[in-house]
Amino acid sequence: MGSLFRSEEMALCQLFLQSEAAYACVSELGELGLVQFRDLNPDVNAFQRKFVNEVRRCDEMERKLRYLEKEIKKDGIPMLDTGESPEAPQPREMIDLEATFEKLENELREVNQNAEALKRNFLELTELKHILRKTQVFFDEQEGGVNQTTESMTRALITDEARTAGASMGPVQLGFVAGVILRERLPAFERMLWRACRGNVFLRQAMIETPLEDPTNGDQVHKSVFIIFFQGDQLKTRVKKICEGFRATLYPCPEAPADRREMAMGVMTRIEDLNTVLGQTQDHRHRVLVAAAKNLKNWFVKVRKIKAIYHTLNLFNLDVTQKCLIAECWVPLLDIETIQLALRRGTERSGSSVPPILNRMQTFKNPPTYNRTNKFTKAFQALIDAYGVASYREMNPAPYTIITFPFLFAVMFGDLGHGAIMALFGLWMIRKEKGLAAQKTDNEIWNIFFGGRYIIFLMGVFSMYTGLIYNDIFSKSLNIFGSHWHLSYNKSTVMENKFLQLSPKGDYEGAPYPFGMDPIWQVAGANKIIFHNAYKMKISIIFGVIHMIFGVVMSWHNHTYFRNRISLLYEFIPQLVFLLLLFFYMVLLMFIKWIKFAATNNKPYSEACAPSILITFIDMVLFNTPKPPPENCETYMFMGQHFIQVLFVLVAVGCIPVMLLAKPLLIMQARKQANVQPIAGATSDAEAGGVSNGGSHGGGGGHEEEEELSEIFIHQSIHTIEYVLGSVSHTASYLRLWALSLAHAQLAEVLWTMVLSIGLKQEGPVGGIVLTCVFAFWAILTVGILVLMEGLSAFLHTLRLHWVEFQSKFYKGQGYAFQPFSFDAIIENGAAAAEE
Repeated sequence: MGSLFRSEEMALCQLFLQSEAAYACVSELGELGLVQFRDLNPDVNAFQRKFVNEVRRCDEMERKLRYLEKEIKKDGIPMLDTGESPEAPQPREMIDLEATFEKLENELREVNQNAEALKRNFLELTELKHILRKTQVFFDEQEGGVNQTTESMTRALITDEARTAGASMGPVQLGFVAGVILRERLPAFERMLWRACRGNVFLRQAMIETPLEDPTNGDQVHKSVFIIFFQGDQLKTRVKKICEGFRATLYPCPEAPADRREMAMGVMTRIEDLNTVLGQTQDHRHRVLVAAAKNLKNWFVKVRKIKAIYHTLNLFNLDVTQKCLIAECWVPLLDIETIQLALRRGTERSGSSVPPILNRMQTFKNPPTYNRTNKFTKAFQALIDAYGVASYREMNPAPYTIITFPFLFAVMFGDLGHGAIMALFGLWMIRKEKGLAAQKTDNEIWNIFFGGRYIIFLMGVFSMYTGLIYNDIFSKSLNIFGSHWHLSYNKSTVMENKFLQLSPKGDYEGAPYPFGMDPIWQVAGANKIIFHNAYKMKISIIFGVIHMIFGVVMSWHNHTYFRNRISLLYEFIPQLVFLLLLFFYMVLLMFIKWIKFAATNNKPYSEACAPSILITFIDMVLFNTPKPPPENCETYMFMGQHFIQVLFVLVAVGCIPVMLLAKPLLIMQARKQANVQPIAGATSDAEAGGVSNGGSHGGGGGHEEEEELSEIFIHQSIHTIEYVLGSVSHTASYLRLWALSLAHAQLAEVLWTMVLSIGLKQEGPVGGIVLTCVFAFWAILTVGILVLMEGLSAFLHTLRLHWVEFQSKFYKGQGYAFQPFSFDAIIENGAAAAEE
């Protein structure tokens, strides 16, 4: 059948590579992406493996590349991405790459250090410039006639003893310090000065209007200039300690005006020189980063490929001569020739004369599951794998899900308008998939939508089809073929009566509508919901029973493929008979009722004589005698119905002990006959859940230990009870198709009636404005609620129907995925991890 319906046949192979050719051969296999290597050194520490030094060198190169990438992003330089994947470099090229990265890192770090030092000097000069400017104002005030203030300040800062000494020694000179402090620290700084110095200091401060750049992290900070006057060396020491504690920067400030002017001129000259040097430094840094940005993506790819190759080589074993590497790997059976060609190419590249050897091994290990997918089937396969990866060579539900999933979704979401919106959105993503795939984003919701673009498109198309069947477009109907109903209502009757009812007696022509639902049901307010309710409920049960039967039939393919005669005879056949005789018979009764009973018929097959399918089914299971029918009506729908129903129930009930006891008893009998280990064909199936693998399928199979008979009986009891009770609950579970379909239709009708119809009733120019606003609001609610929220609800319910009701009939999902050594996957995962 191929990998579309089953996973690929896998083979466990032993690979012998010459040491000189191992690197090139593994590189070719990484480009191919079809080989999953096994770790032959599980007990060896990662730091004790042969190629650990090469892996460390790759880690160091990757660290340097991440540093370059961070600096490039900091400067906003675009990185060139051609989309091409260069080949893995040869081992000797690692030295050149290391030297290149070392040179770039050292040069960039040196440039950054120089730039940081220059920026720090620039900051200091800028702060000193502001200090000289702001303090000049303070000194000008003192010299310009504000002597009274200065004298009072001086008197306040001089103690009594200093005054006495000053009277004999002359005038007392105040000392001062000037500096810069962060603006948010200034209030606390001022309080600390006042408390620590007991009010014996005088603080003047002024804000620096323009923010300054912090050279450490590049942030913009706001600072203020301050000058503190004090008297005495003791206060000077205390003030400097407080400034140090608040990380205030102190600068020298001359007392003489001429010295201050001279210093200010020197500061301005140095600032101009620093600006020139800083510009040249930034230009050099930019040139280095631009040159690195052109090759950064390719360098990342090369380093990750080298690292992946050496990491894979660490999984190999060395023979005693140290000249040959031995590996074990899972490979798809159909790709062995392709893998051998890749190994030959690697050997030729390395210049080795010894060809590699690929031997297929016989093993009892369980092979991995590999389902080939393309961009269309990948999303559907992901839905299945989210439940559980298929066991090896188990029937794959994904191909059937491509049809059943969007169809069951559409049964719940059937609306031509809403389906068109969803289909157009999916089609837009499909048409633009190359550009959208190149625009990698961290938005998880968008990644989910884009990954499921084909699912969204199919769900929209199928919803358009079911919308035509329901004749429902934004809660209205399309009048394509006219109507097959002829009503005798006049205009006044239609306009004055809020609810009208359709009667099949006389109003209906008797001919079915060409396609879908007759649009006349749109005006039948009285019995429209009753008709749709009965119609959708019955088709939900019909689709559900057919879906479950199809799932049981899938289990037949598993049993026949693995030659499990016991499971085929004593599981599949009783399960199918049980489902057919009870639930499929109920479906047949629905069709019989639709065909035989009509409103236009005379008794005994008139509408009044039509029996209830649900009551009939309950009476059938409980062996109840049906209630007497109305006068001139028949009790049963066809001849011999009572006998057939009793027979069906007895046979269905008789299938239960067969499912429960037959398989464990046969296994017990086989063990007694063998008197040793159980035979593989009979026992391994019961122990492995119905999917065993023989050595003929890919050279591998399941080999389970002998299971206790008590556990076999318990497992079979659980499986039987789950199936019997599940058949009832699963059939009822499909009624969600009916419930969500009605809810979606009614919600669309409520939205039309309570929102859009308000705008349609308005007239004149004002009505146009009102209609535009109302339509915008209606469109937002339609997309947000009816398409997104209702679509998500229907999607989740459809997913449940497939995982529980359908796949439980045949799908175990107890395997593990095939994870080949692939450069594409490694680079993609590495890029995603780097972005995070």
